Formats: sequence, structure tokens, C-alpha cells
Amino acid sequence: MEKISVVIAGPRGKMGREAVQLIEQSEHLTLAGVIDRKYDQQLLSELDGFSSDVKIYTDPGLCFDETIPDVLVDLTTPETGYLHARTALQHGVRPVIGTTGFTKDELNELKELSKEKKLGTIIAPNFAVGAILMMKFSQMAAKYFSDIEIIEMHHDQKLDAPSGTALKTAEMIREQRSSKKQGHPDEKETIQGARGAEMDGMRVHSVRLPGLVAHQQVMFGGEGQLLTIRHDSHDRKSFMSGVKLCIETVMNLEELVYGVENILD
Repeated sequence: MEKISVVIAGPRGKMGREAVQLIEQSEHLTLAGVIDRKYDQQLLSELDGFSSDVKIYTDPGLCFDETIPDVLVDLTTPETGYLHARTALQHGVRPVIGTTGFTKDELNELKELSKEKKLGTIIAPNFAVGAILMMKFSQMAAKYFSDIEIIEMHHDQKLDAPSGTALKTAEMIREQRSSKKQGHPDEKETIQGARGAEMDGMRVHSVRLPGLVAHQQVMFGGEGQLLTIRHDSHDRKSFMSGVKLCIETVMNLEELVYGVENILD
């Protein structure tokens, strides 16, 4: 397998640190540089916990021009991730974006740009293979159960709610389930938001607490029975196999793919 040159945006975050380690430990992947909002032109090895001597850039365009990478792995925020993805495509670099919360207009723009440049782009609400299977199984179950509630639980530093994984799960379920208002027709919230967000009658609940990493359960109610499909990521290492798969796969794409489930065999 040919070497794939990678730039990581957000190397100092918890996911970013795991991704740097992944690249360093993979024989066919090389770290070309990193993008950070601080420490411009310093070496990554000058920061605590890093050994790689690649350069840190605050300007993504300059980073892409000087390092000429194959792939950008972005693990930042929705606003920054969108700007980085657009800049990457304009510089001939394939983005793998692990942030969620993009607007429909932003997704459509990246989709059109990816198609125009004939460069693969992967936007992954969740990199964990177990989480992808949880979404797929939930979509299968939705064919037989129409009363559904999604509960997603994340660490208290997560910026978007509901999570991208919960939104993607709901979108996949909608493909199998007709819109249905759940619960009693006259139910009232005595505290606003008690029943969570509503999507086609489904309810989506977001929990944010220290001590959590990334967890989601989808509950299906039927006459005399309850089906619960749950996935838990206890450590960010659980996402790295998906990051690696996306880096390898995006090299062979010429358009945008939203969701790792679309590249699994």
C-alpha cells in the first residue's frame, strides 16, 4: 500500500492526540503537519506529550501549500471544520471531517465542491464501528417498531446537541418509518423540553455530564415489549479504527460521503 500523507487539525484535543498516535503507529500513513489555532510555526514535539517534529500551522492554506498532503483529518468544531474542509478541497486535499453540527447549506456546498474537484470527502458523525452498527440495527428495527426514543449521552464539553450521531440515526430511521406523533395526544410539558426534541414524532434526548465519553441508546416500544439498542464508547481509542478506514477509503472517492456506514462492506 502506498504511503498516505496526512495533516491533522486539532492535534491538542483528546481525539486529535489519539489521531496523531494512530498516524505515527501506522506504517502506510505519515504525518505531514498539523493545524492549530496556536503555536504557529513551532514544532509539534515542542508541546507536551508529542514526539513528532512536524510543523504547526495556524493558516490551513499555507499548511496545504507547504506540506502537500493527501488527506486532512479535522477534529475541531463545526465552524472551523467547515472552513478547513472547504480550504482543503480548494487546495486539492481530501477532507475527513470528524466534527458534527454542519448546516444543510454548508453540507450542500461541500458536496458540490467535492464533486467539482473530483476529490473524496468523508463527514463522519461517529467513527466507532460499533456505533455505526447501532445505527444500522436501529434502522432495521424501525421497520417493525414505530414508537422510538433516542437518548444520547456525551461529556459536558460537547458543543452541539443533539449529537451528530443522534441526528444521523433519526435520519436513517425516517427512511423506514412514517411520521407518527408519539405519546398521549393531550400530553403537556409542565417544564419546557421535558420530552426532548421532536423529529417526525420521535423524541431525542441529550445528556451532558463529566465522566461520559460517547454513548447512545435507541428504545423501541411495542405491545408488551421493549427493544433497546445501545452503544458505548468508553475510550476515544474506539474511534481510531474508523478514522484509519476513512483515511484509506477517501483516497478512492470522488464525491462527498456522509456517514461511515456508507463505506462499510
